Amino acid sequence: MTQLEQARRGVISPQMQRVAQRENLPAETIRDELAAGRLVIPANKRHVEGAGGPIKLDPCGIGRALTTKINANIGASPDSSCSQQELVKLNWAVKFGADAVMDLSTGGDLDAIRCNLIANSAVPIGTVPIYSMIVGKSVEDLTHKDILDTVRKQAAQGVDFFTIHAGLLRKHLPLAGKRKMGIVSRGGSLLAKWMVHHNRQNPMYDLFDEISGIMHEYDVAFSLGDGLRPGCLADASDDAQFAELDVLGELVQRARKFGVQAMVEGPGHVPFDQIEMNMKRQQTVCDGAPFYVLGPIVTDAFPGYDHITSAIGATAAAFHGASFLCYVTPAEHLALPTPEDVKQGCIAYKIAAHAADVARGLAGARDWDDSVSDARASFDWQKQFELVFDSQNAKAIRARDIKDHSEYCSMCGKDWCAVRISKELKEQMKLQ
Repeated sequence: MTQLEQARRGVISPQMQRVAQRENLPAETIRDELAAGRLVIPANKRHVEGAGGPIKLDPCGIGRALTTKINANIGASPDSSCSQQELVKLNWAVKFGADAVMDLSTGGDLDAIRCNLIANSAVPIGTVPIYSMIVGKSVEDLTHKDILDTVRKQAAQGVDFFTIHAGLLRKHLPLAGKRKMGIVSRGGSLLAKWMVHHNRQNPMYDLFDEISGIMHEYDVAFSLGDGLRPGCLADASDDAQFAELDVLGELVQRARKFGVQAMVEGPGHVPFDQIEMNMKRQQTVCDGAPFYVLGPIVTDAFPGYDHITSAIGATAAAFHGASFLCYVTPAEHLALPTPEDVKQGCIAYKIAAHAADVARGLAGARDWDDSVSDARASFDWQKQFELVFDSQNAKAIRARDIKDHSEYCSMCGKDWCAVRISKELKEQMKLQ
């Protein structure tokens, strides 16, 4: 049985037990949320077993009852990177907070890259199978057999979740044609090209039940792709986006009937004032399935800083309904991310996820902040460095001006230090 089927029967699997342990929640809560479809545990049976590599999967849960999770996209392109470089990116992503990683490789030996990542990853690995389906040929030549063979192959390799762009239908293409940016999803644009060429329905939609059957066999989770996500503020919350969302809501129910876990992907580029509405609309249309959002990016005018523009949107998204945040790096819209870009993207999204969890009032979410504040108020620099997210960076910044263990920092200096003055005032008031 899949995780979903076990949960429906009241069974608490080892994966559910591990998620409960990591979240400090009762295992029954994890089981019940999973059974209701509000939580997913991407855990391919092959990855749980080790998938032939040195590292086994350490299952994590994604859902509103849990802490907000973040995903890092990596992957080689035809112009850059290789299997070893992608492994470096994986390690950096996990080191700097990624709860899952997607391999979006479109260049190099895709099978080798994918297998290497799965074998060396304790976090769930996701893919977009259509990329591998058209290696060495045009998308117009894609057959139903190619689709099913590739899905089965990657499931057998141990991929934990698939992005399947099955919600973009032929009838949606005229709506996309009215946009400023059109279709910005790589998978969505490829399938649109196939539909126009063949004058047929999206093959991912037509084959959805067959794909679900394969995913059920290995317990791969759906990440239902948003092929019509907005690629600029002008296209946000338009008819194309919401027409596809309605189909994704249908597909959530179809996946669940097969006993397959499903989460739903979301926008994209969205003005800040539209984020809450988008999150709530998805929760309603998709029956509470976990929402997996890219950003959203709240302004189009800051390339090179889109890890910041999107982290602003991601914080709001996670507060209002998203469970899973797909990071955006400084290289978004410009180039293939480097390991340093991966680091910056992960840190920005770790901040966004944690800030949202604190704002949501999740039990224990603010304990970390309060511990840092206690150490700061006591001038316990060593304790601060032990507690903060990136201690190496914090130490390096402090050491730029002050090398010793002085209580103060170089922002105010000793005489002007408000924390020192406040500490002295507290002591004086105790004596009065």
